[in-house]
Amino acid sequence: MPEALHTNPERAPQPKEIERKWTIVEAPTNLHEFDHKRIRQGYIAIDDQGTEVRLRDKEGTYTLTVKSKGDLVRGEFETPISADQFDSLWATTEGKRVEKTRYSIPSDENTIELDVYEGDLAGLVTAEVEFTSIDAAYQFIAPDWFGADVTENSAYKNQNLAQAGLPQ
Repeated sequence: MPEALHTNPERAPQPKEIERKWTIVEAPTNLHEFDHKRIRQGYIAIDDQGTEVRLRDKEGTYTLTVKSKGDLVRGEFETPISADQFDSLWATTEGKRVEKTRYSIPSDENTIELDVYEGDLAGLVTAEVEFTSIDAAYQFIAPDWFGADVTENSAYKNQNLAQAGLPQ
């Protein structure tokens, strides 16, 4: 069989997300100046190892995402879906949802995604920064207004916030 027709999933490139996450004690007072979108997301499935299937509505842009387990580096497969598909699947996320407003704040060659949570998670503010490499992630110097690095604290993963609420 020609190589182009033979698919070996172990050799296929896997989309990766390299991301760090921090808590924010006091958000910048000028948030209104930055691009922002309201997000509602719910989890269709979460397995014991942390792999998740997530629905997201980002102000009318709908996606279905599968993320592998992991902290700093995770596999991430995102697929656009229609509003009808989102609406038909949304009920399956009951009891496993997060609502937040995400602010996109430019920072040198990165973008800080600042999430201000709503509902049962009101009061929680986090920042995420995605990187192109693991080296870049470790070399990043967080701004003074960032709090604790919670990248490896699973209580701050959105899937756990959606199920368990605010970390103690």
